[in-house]
Amino acid sequence: VRRSALESLYEFGRKHPLGIYLGSIAAITTTLTTGLVARAYPSLGDAGSSVWFAALTLIVIVSLLATSQLAVAIVNWVATLWLIPRPLPRMDYGDGVAPGARTLVAVPTMLTDAAGVESLIEALEVRFLANRDPLVHFALLTDFPDATAESLPTDAPLLQLAQRRIEELNQRYQNSRYVSTADSFTDDPAPDDRPLGDPFYLLHRPRRWNAQQRIWMGYERKRGKLGDLNALLRGHSSPAFSLIVGATEVLTDVKYVITLDTDTQLPRDSARQLVGVMAHPLNSPQFDRPTSDQSGRRVVTTGYGILQPRVAVTLPSTRRSIYARLYGGEPGLDPYTRTVSDVYQDAFDEGSFIGKGIYDVDAFEGALADRFPDNSILSHDLLEGCYARSGLLSDVQLYENFPTRYSADVARRHRWIRGDWQLVGWLRRRVPTRDGRVRNPLSALSQWKVFDNVRRSLVPTALLLLLLLGWGALPDPLFWTIVVLAVLLVPALATALTDLLRKPTDAPFEQHLRAVAATAQTQFTQVLLTLAWLPYEVSYSLDAIVRTVWRTLVSHRRLLEWNPSSEVERALEENDGTDLASTYRTMWTAPAIAVLAWTVIPAMNVSALRVAAPILLLWLVSPAVAWWVSRPLPPRREELSSDQTRFLRALARKTWGYFETYVSPEENWLPPDNVQQKGEVVIAHRTSPTNMGLALLADLTAHDFGYLSAGQLVARLTNVMRTMGSLERHRGHFLNWYDTRTLAPLNPRYISTVDSGNLAGHLMTLRAGLVALIDAPILQPRWLDGIRDTFDVLAQSAEKDGRPLPGGIAEFSAAIDSAAAETSFDLASAWTRIDALTRHASDIAQLFAAHVTVQAPSATSPLLATRNVEDHGLEAVGWSQALLRQCTGLREDLLFLAPWLASAGAAAPSGAGVPSLRELASLDPATDAASLAAQGAVRARERIAAIEQLMHQAGEMAAV
Repeated sequence: VRRSALESLYEFGRKHPLGIYLGSIAAITTTLTTGLVARAYPSLGDAGSSVWFAALTLIVIVSLLATSQLAVAIVNWVATLWLIPRPLPRMDYGDGVAPGARTLVAVPTMLTDAAGVESLIEALEVRFLANRDPLVHFALLTDFPDATAESLPTDAPLLQLAQRRIEELNQRYQNSRYVSTADSFTDDPAPDDRPLGDPFYLLHRPRRWNAQQRIWMGYERKRGKLGDLNALLRGHSSPAFSLIVGATEVLTDVKYVITLDTDTQLPRDSARQLVGVMAHPLNSPQFDRPTSDQSGRRVVTTGYGILQPRVAVTLPSTRRSIYARLYGGEPGLDPYTRTVSDVYQDAFDEGSFIGKGIYDVDAFEGALADRFPDNSILSHDLLEGCYARSGLLSDVQLYENFPTRYSADVARRHRWIRGDWQLVGWLRRRVPTRDGRVRNPLSALSQWKVFDNVRRSLVPTALLLLLLLGWGALPDPLFWTIVVLAVLLVPALATALTDLLRKPTDAPFEQHLRAVAATAQTQFTQVLLTLAWLPYEVSYSLDAIVRTVWRTLVSHRRLLEWNPSSEVERALEENDGTDLASTYRTMWTAPAIAVLAWTVIPAMNVSALRVAAPILLLWLVSPAVAWWVSRPLPPRREELSSDQTRFLRALARKTWGYFETYVSPEENWLPPDNVQQKGEVVIAHRTSPTNMGLALLADLTAHDFGYLSAGQLVARLTNVMRTMGSLERHRGHFLNWYDTRTLAPLNPRYISTVDSGNLAGHLMTLRAGLVALIDAPILQPRWLDGIRDTFDVLAQSAEKDGRPLPGGIAEFSAAIDSAAAETSFDLASAWTRIDALTRHASDIAQLFAAHVTVQAPSATSPLLATRNVEDHGLEAVGWSQALLRQCTGLREDLLFLAPWLASAGAAAPSGAGVPSLRELASLDPATDAASLAAQGAVRARERIAAIEQLMHQAGEMAAV
């Protein structure tokens, strides 16, 4: 079959991706640069002079850098439209990590203070709870911050605290090493006799004297930690760790390491997903073969030694400031690299490693052991991904925090730029190693990644120079301003256009348009801020570049200078570096350049000031903008109006009406899956574990809202639990569907882990609510609100029926208002009010029943569930009966626990207010009401016993 021209072009691109990719960037860059140089050429002066040559060189370099940014953005955008993402093959480890794929989750970090240690331990425990597996272990790789001495007085207490906490975690979870299956968890030991080891480890390194840096520090920081860990995992004797907590005999079996940063979250079962992809044979790392002119480059050429998952920003961190919301709100890879990472994977089957992912220990060590010189490399992640070949795993996602403040983000960008410029040596033919120099083993793609990071750090300087030259030395300042704006705006416009054209099939166009507009607004705001902060970006970029060049070529010191992002933000707060004045002191270069340009431009080209003025004003206020967007956002508190509150409470009461009506003896106290209410009412007589859990929580919530008395709650829960206890189960799990009338399981018989998990969570929530019930007042504090809600729904239903309201409505409303006027109730006053409301509710129910008897004499259901009540105008009848049941239930329950209330002249037990069940059960009656008080105490004890039985049943059913 003859291929079309488009298919042939696509196939050619798959065979020669790097040539097409770099060639396209070069062609666009050259074309645009030629146009800019041609526009500037007439104003460069006499051809051949030294000034002319210097000016031409400057224009060419600046234009190349500026247009290359636009070219890369265009090519990446086209590539995302052209290329089809291909997920990596993977093993199915849903039932647990396979033998032979033992994995260690390692968190390289520092012990700084006691609060930090507690935070590290808590985060490690959360990662474990989300990724339980007998073959997945969790470790903290720690050392202390840099110091002028080998040890500090604060070191030992911190290390002892960390050791104690790790030992406590091992004691807590050692006997619950869960083996997950599709249906359940089991405490059974591993299927063979292999040792399980400890779930948690602490591996601590002491400070070592660094003669070059002239300080005591952890050897080679994170890179050194991972290198020492790998040596330990392969059984090499090494004094690198001064303290190891946890049984190490199983560590030599570890095949994969998942390395995370301190604040990186590992979502549920993501460890298994990472291991499953890494373990697939098609992803197995293979090294290059030796050739006649070299003994092998010792790099992975096929498969992957490292897999980099996507890294998204945690939702809470995007709510801390406007800056975090603007730049951290979009999930994806780290913002420094996410632009091209998908393009690299889709076009070249290779991603970029950013320090959070999984690696094969043998492949990692085979490619990187003794590879790099000491005290030279800060940003080692990119090189590690190049040597060991990193793949992007875009369908597995980790989460981490985003800086709250612009200044904190600048600090890490400064660190990135310093790290990028330390790698310039890897663009040469021979590269440094620990033992000298060797032929550069990096592929052309890897060298492009290094070069592209260096190029990107120079783009702000090029854009600033292009603006200043265009305003002061070149003709047509508007043209050069538009050029710079185009470099910034075109990528945002292209993205907005793509988003607009890619409408999901199931999304209404108006909704899609709003989403696109919101995204575009964020992107264009980012462009505006980039333009505002351009002079300061130039300042810190050049500072990082100059520092790195000086330290690399001259001083050879402080090349590993680094502070954790959390420490940077804390230092800013402690040193008052977050106020407006401090921000202006830090970002002084932006307003200084604005003032200087405003002074010089009129002398060189007076007409250019009209074009430059808006941008110069933006630079002048840019520190204020940075301060404003970095301010912590106060928690949003939405205040509901009284009408909104009444509406929501009426909605809640109607929702409870569904469970009140249909979770009935006819359904064996199980909730039907759904009810058709349009036309003739049709009940689906089936239920699921999720439905049962929701019905249990509906009862508990109805009590919290004041719709059910405690006695009614216990009775309904007892009925539901009794039925649930009689249902057929498999290993403790409820089957997914039951007939609510026969209680027989429905075919096909199966277990849903989702439904089982839902029910377990619902049961645990129910148990917590029951625990609180024992010490809660015997009269729900919201009893009056609950009655008012039902009354409001009744009044709305009566008005909707279009008939005159019975006279009792006004009296009941007045009684509620009168009761609401009281600030507090004791048992006697509450009894008086509830008794009066019950009599009024009885009158209302009789009036409504008499009012509609002629219309529908056969209506018997409390909420008329067997017919379309709206057609018959009988909805209000059902709600009048519900109001009566609610008032009667409160009255009877209060009288059940406090029988002396109905005894005229009887003295009440001592004590003010409304007692709890526990207080009532411990009454010591010593008055003429002794017999009645004793009766109430006995009933309270019986109620507590019933609640405790329900708690036991809920806990037992949840333990699956």
